[in-house]
Amino acid sequence: MRRPTAAETKRGLIALSVGVVAAAFIWALWPKAVQVDVARVTRGPLQVTVDEEGKTRIKDVYTVSAPITGKLLRVSLDPGDVVKKDDTFVAIIEPSVPPFLDVRTLRELEAHVAAARAAVALAEAEIRQAQSELEFAEAELERARALSRTKTIAERTLEKARLDADTRRAALARANSNLEVRKRELESAQARLIAPEEGLKGEVPEGCCVRVRAPVSGRILRLIQQSEKVVAAGTPLVEIGDSESLELVVELLSADAVKVREGALASIEGWGGAPVTAKVTRIEPAGFTKVSALGIEEQRVRVILGLAGDGKVPERLGHDFRVFVRITVYQSADALRVPISSLFRKGEQWAVFVMEGGRARPAAVEIGHRNTVFAEVLSGLAQGAVVILHPSDRVADGVRVTPLTLPGR
Repeated sequence: MRRPTAAETKRGLIALSVGVVAAAFIWALWPKAVQVDVARVTRGPLQVTVDEEGKTRIKDVYTVSAPITGKLLRVSLDPGDVVKKDDTFVAIIEPSVPPFLDVRTLRELEAHVAAARAAVALAEAEIRQAQSELEFAEAELERARALSRTKTIAERTLEKARLDADTRRAALARANSNLEVRKRELESAQARLIAPEEGLKGEVPEGCCVRVRAPVSGRILRLIQQSEKVVAAGTPLVEIGDSESLELVVELLSADAVKVREGALASIEGWGGAPVTAKVTRIEPAGFTKVSALGIEEQRVRVILGLAGDGKVPERLGHDFRVFVRITVYQSADALRVPISSLFRKGEQWAVFVMEGGRARPAAVEIGHRNTVFAEVLSGLAQGAVVILHPSDRVADGVRVTPLTLPGR
């Protein structure tokens, strides 16, 4: 057997080197399988909720207002104190001191006092006049009676004397009453001159104060007025409510509110304690415009919920607390589910990538209800199919893929 020459050996080594380089180059450029996350299409429970922040409120909050204008004494109650209907005093109102008088008002009132004094003097003079006229009329009556007994005068003259005497008595009574009226007018004018520093002089007449009682039994929710001050009639003082009659208010977008039905169950979370079950009791028929934090006008609808089950209010949950509400709008115990992260839009349809034989294959699907985790599959996928989660732009029809983790059954 002939041994290869040195030239032939050299050419063989060169050819081998070129082949190795070409193979390495082809291997480097050969498309590798794309690593992807996968999951299986399964059957299981599916719950769709409308989630929104809300707040608690007591159904009937009573705002107690001042019944009269006066000086409110400092309220001794504190928020959370228990009050009893018609038994607990929530506020005490005293008469307020007279106001300051400006120069013109002072001069006018002084003139009214002087006029009232003159009217009293005039009334006293009228009394003296009426007294004198009465004395004269009574004397005339006595003379007429004496003459009538001797038949010196006619009976009519006697009757006229009696009439004059009665008339003068009535005039005297009228003058006395007029004097009392003028005295009261003088006292009224003098009272209007009382200065603030003279008002009551730190003393409160007995029985002058108004004690405001609690209209219902419950707890003090808020003290609107606590410090001593002068208040006008109708000024709100305190808010009272029964903490056991608690409900929840959620302002939903109108597009979400139409999905909710009365009687739907909800979960109350995010208030600092364990989730509480509630039920929709009322959906208000009218919406309102609300500006969001981003400055966008939104149409909102108030949805009212009551506590479900035994209706017992959690111990630490109170009035105007922030809560997070999840209202159930759809629930199925055995739905065909696909992870929501596997869906993408393809034209006007939803689609997914299905892994078949190590390659990605697109599949159009029809979905129904969906939440933040799963979507209900109506058609296009079978139970057990392996779908690709979060498909990137490297995943396309026919691309080889390899799962990072084995899909669950």
